[in-house]
Amino acid sequence: MSFLTSAIAFVAVLGILITVHEFGHYWVARRMGVKVLRFSIGFGRPLYTRIAGADRTEYVLAAVPLGGYVRMLDEREGEVAPEDVERAFNRKPLARRAAIVAAGPVFNFLFAIVAYWLMFMVGVSGMAPLIGEVAPGSPAARGGFEPQDRIVSVDGVPTPTWDIAAITLLDRGIGRDGLDVVVTTAAGGETLRRLPLGSDRALLDEGHLLDKLGITPWRPVLEAVIGDVVAAGPAERAGLRAGDRLISADGERLEDWAAWVAFVRARPDRSFEVEIEREGRREYLTLSTEARRDGERVIGQVGAYPWIDREALEALRVTVRYGPVAAVGAAVTKTWDMSVLTLRVLWRLARGEASLKNISGPISIAEYAGLSALVGMSAFLAFLAVISVSLGILNLLPIPVLDGGHLLYYLIEAVKGSPVSERTEAIGQRIGLLLIGALMVLAFYNDLTRIFG
Repeated sequence: MSFLTSAIAFVAVLGILITVHEFGHYWVARRMGVKVLRFSIGFGRPLYTRIAGADRTEYVLAAVPLGGYVRMLDEREGEVAPEDVERAFNRKPLARRAAIVAAGPVFNFLFAIVAYWLMFMVGVSGMAPLIGEVAPGSPAARGGFEPQDRIVSVDGVPTPTWDIAAITLLDRGIGRDGLDVVVTTAAGGETLRRLPLGSDRALLDEGHLLDKLGITPWRPVLEAVIGDVVAAGPAERAGLRAGDRLISADGERLEDWAAWVAFVRARPDRSFEVEIEREGRREYLTLSTEARRDGERVIGQVGAYPWIDREALEALRVTVRYGPVAAVGAAVTKTWDMSVLTLRVLWRLARGEASLKNISGPISIAEYAGLSALVGMSAFLAFLAVISVSLGILNLLPIPVLDGGHLLYYLIEAVKGSPVSERTEAIGQRIGLLLIGALMVLAFYNDLTRIFG
């Protein structure tokens, strides 16, 4: 089911973003007087074809949903009827051709603004940035951060949730040796702490940002109390029920739920005595575990879930929501910030100051697409916006075969007064394909390395 969810979400994300990108080329081409011959979403064998409009444009949904294209009338690609010559792409002035090529990435940025706008109106929920633990000797420890510190702002930017705090720490931390962080302490007072940072390489290395800073977000301590049991499972058959406090197992004291989980997992297909406290009385039950395969190991399970203090969790849940007008400004700012951050990270990747393991491929994208779809509408919209920004920036890179490569050719044409030669374009195409191929191999390698270890 997880695989199916990820696959469906991945196809949905690609379909939406590719359609938006290619529609940008299509829409501007039509406005610039260029005849569009085909609008295709996907490559390969057509699954659905429809011919419509005065120009008899062919609209295609193809079998391989990993891209798309808009085919325009062009004298370089075949014979053009005399009455249509003025509608050929190659006959249009340089500014119009550049506008058509740039329209795809521009529409991706516009779509990101719309997605963020909807996200802010729906409401962005998250956990308040309350610190649970600080690793000894870490940057956070050197900065004086303590457990129960609640991050209020980073470098003057308000941080109501952990998601916002983490992205702000990364954005403001690149190229800096330290950040000013305002926190509310456990005593209730507000104070300023200075978070020391290492090199950009350390900040952008593989791994989670908060781990590298030595910060563990607060999580509720799960007591050894049963919250629910699986119907007809080992726990229910043994007589365990919601509210039972686990005291010991086979005489071994159980301090918390983690200790109980470790005890059960280490004993597949075993029976043991459990001491519980129920309604103020101590009782003893005999419990038999079931065996389940977990990768290469066989572990025990009993079909019981912990009791969770929902009130404590809800007290730390924060929802950021804007009205329709205010959401527009927030969406534009968010799109700009994410675009600038992406460019800065790409620049440091190119300079070797960031780990290449940060580059993710289709497998990781599919996983995150599925996860965001399960979390809710707000998370899915945020994911769409981030990928749309990434797609827009990627296509603007000055690499032949990408939109940015064509724009580079047009810049050269504007400077020298004539188009680049066909031979130069052909060489550029080969170089561009080689670079994109190498990038895809690296992305797949990172995905597979992460999955198979």
